[in-house]
Amino acid sequence: MNTLFDKIWDKHVVQIVEDGPTQLYIDRLYCHEVTSPQAFSGLRERGLKCFRPKQIYCMPDHNTPTHDQDKPIEDPVSRVQVDTLKANAEEFGLSYYGMMDENNGIIHVVGPEKGLSLPGMTIVCGDSHTSTHGAVGAVAFGIGTSEVEMVMASQCILQQKPKSMRISINGKLGKCVTAKDVALYLMSKLTTSGATGYFVEYAGQVVEDMSMEGRLTLCNLSIEMGARGGFVAPDETTFAYLKDKEFAPKGEDWDKAVAYWKTLRSGDDAVFDKELEFDAADIEPRITYGTNPGMGIGISESIPSLDEIEENGKASFAKSLEYMDFKPGEKLLGRKIDYVFLGACTNGRIEDFRAFSSIVKGRKKAENVTAWLVPGSWAVFRQIRNEGLDKVLNDAGFDIRQPCCSACLAMNDDKIPAGKYSVSTSNRNFEGRQGPGARTILASPLVAAAAAVTGEITDPRELM
Repeated sequence: MNTLFDKIWDKHVVQIVEDGPTQLYIDRLYCHEVTSPQAFSGLRERGLKCFRPKQIYCMPDHNTPTHDQDKPIEDPVSRVQVDTLKANAEEFGLSYYGMMDENNGIIHVVGPEKGLSLPGMTIVCGDSHTSTHGAVGAVAFGIGTSEVEMVMASQCILQQKPKSMRISINGKLGKCVTAKDVALYLMSKLTTSGATGYFVEYAGQVVEDMSMEGRLTLCNLSIEMGARGGFVAPDETTFAYLKDKEFAPKGEDWDKAVAYWKTLRSGDDAVFDKELEFDAADIEPRITYGTNPGMGIGISESIPSLDEIEENGKASFAKSLEYMDFKPGEKLLGRKIDYVFLGACTNGRIEDFRAFSSIVKGRKKAENVTAWLVPGSWAVFRQIRNEGLDKVLNDAGFDIRQPCCSACLAMNDDKIPAGKYSVSTSNRNFEGRQGPGARTILASPLVAAAAAVTGEITDPRELM
């Protein structure tokens, strides 16, 4: 019996090149302003149009500011990139959601929330965190700019078929343990290269119990283990989330779609190239201490000592700790922090703002903390207001900014100053990722909220 990955992949094969790649049909292409300009230029130079323009959706998200989006962008480079995407979308007849459009936001947040990403699809974007869309039961992965051009021109892509891996997490998650903590735990166990060459199916009781927002977070971080992508088999949680979404099927088409989606499962006798299993009881709220997402610990644990690190990794371990100004064996509880960032395609959804608000309600932001709370889309922004979370956050001393990628990768003005510590719900803690010299500690919205109100790394279980 084939795995679910095999089922979706095989259904989209156009042709197999002997001793070469597979020509794979793509259902949905997402474009943002950073990785698409050269692709559009390539089409223009060859006198080509987009083969199936109705299957391509464009929106700016990386370079857009988190304030005054109704005004021209001040940074000239960002302004040119955003303006160029709009002009290209108009020229090639593509759907475009620009700044201040009620449909705009981070492309990996907007796709699922509008029902553009559906079970059984193949989805690509010139962005590594395209794996997010796997949460709906799609095969979704990031591609390079030349490949973006290939999909625009042909609605197909040449790809080597990845190997399959199933990661099962069983049991029940403990207090204040979220999907983000599960992902950080997996990365610490597999390392940032442990899933290289694989497409990961997440399974087990923990995943079955997760909300769609949790699954989106988990799949978003697949790439940080080196995986080509990650996904979850569609189930009743998926169907309830997608029902009545703008682009989801309606009426009889919905019933037919769900009947098909229910077949999208790995068989009981499916054979994976690799299987791993983990116990939910081993996972507590987590933080990172180094400069890649795999360098993480439980919040109550200590940074590993040098003798716990394999010989070939000691130099990079020492370099990371020097950059972060941490020491081997050190505990990070109580360490003063400077910035908190809630947002990104990892944790910029309504559930993340609910979680953050549950900690800060009735408390006040610490004076030493600068906090940037950035919804992943205008739809999330509106829902925050509709649920009254904005009042909870404002009363605690927090402001809500306008949607975009923001401090996840600091391509706008939201940059962490050199040497400052940021507790961030984003996906990467590389050197300089949040600004030159910035020191990033990855965490869940609950851990970020606890740090925001105490001014230091704090176990959220103490505040619940």
